[in-house]
Amino acid sequence: MPATIQVILQQDVPNVGASGELVKVRPGFARNYLLPRQLAVPATVAQVHRVEHEKAVALAKAEKLKKESRELAEKLNALDIKIARAVGEDDKLFGSVTAKEIHAAVEAQGIKFDRKKLVLGEPLKALGQVQIPVKLLTDVVATLKVEVVKK
Repeated sequence: MPATIQVILQQDVPNVGASGELVKVRPGFARNYLLPRQLAVPATVAQVHRVEHEKAVALAKAEKLKKESRELAEKLNALDIKIARAVGEDDKLFGSVTAKEIHAAVEAQGIKFDRKKLVLGEPLKALGQVQIPVKLLTDVVATLKVEVVKK
């Protein structure tokens, strides 16, 4: 009886490994816990190749998404948005400029992205220029320049 066997984890298992990893475990642990709960599959040659292929496909998709996000970030960095608002005494805005309105102004320029990516803590309530970060990916952040002007 072997001291350890190799299995491929299907899900993250605490103190064992992450999903997709090839790990060595005791035969009883694999037979009685991992395999019945479908947390792992035996590490056959076909399964190892399948996991390697899935990792390569996921890596290619991630690279493509990162490239597209960088191109979108360049477009957003080059963009200057002007939003006209009615103002009262002492140049105070009537209402405020929200993320939805900023997103609509960007889409009017022909650039599409998810509105939830705008990092706007609170709506803009004053005239002037503001730089708003747009977090496209964890490591790809664009800066959108928005200027609120008098109507």
